[in-house]
Amino acid sequence: MNKTILSTLLVGCMALSQAHAADYQIDHKGAHASINFKVKHLGYSWLTGRFNTFNGNFSYDKDNVEASKIKVNIDTASVDSNHAERDKHLRNDDFLDVSKFSTASFVSTKVEDLGNDKLKITGVLTLQGIEKELVIDAEKIGEGEDPWGGYRAGFAGTTKIAMKDFGYKMDFGDIIFDLHIEGIRQ
Repeated sequence: MNKTILSTLLVGCMALSQAHAADYQIDHKGAHASINFKVKHLGYSWLTGRFNTFNGNFSYDKDNVEASKIKVNIDTASVDSNHAERDKHLRNDDFLDVSKFSTASFVSTKVEDLGNDKLKITGVLTLQGIEKELVIDAEKIGEGEDPWGGYRAGFAGTTKIAMKDFGYKMDFGDIIFDLHIEGIRQ
């Protein structure tokens, strides 16, 4: 009988701990999320841009941050540097090669709570068919009810990749990403 009570308590505790985790859909439709980048242009100035089309989701529990997960898919053809001819070049095989690699993705493998709403998110970035580990220095911006009866959580982060690591024919060094993600609890 004690084993039955213990089993019931363990199952109840597991269910209770899972009940705190929440799943969020990234709010890309409402333009409350952005994936921005900058890279040095010939070493003289910064070229800035963004990806206009992406989607994803994440799970987050403020009481168990380490159990958080995130997945993002990016339409590489949506690259936008505010210059049509340059964007055409960025889409060709010198850079993103969107005819072969129409999607890039990031899937987290580990989330570390550094305290004071600071996070270290480790995951795998797949770009140009190449998978590389990536670390995002992130910060929880906030969470709470929205005016439309939903619940949201928002995060910001930065990371960088070396162009040479992803097989670009032209290499201007590192690409620095500035990420803003707001999710709607499902």
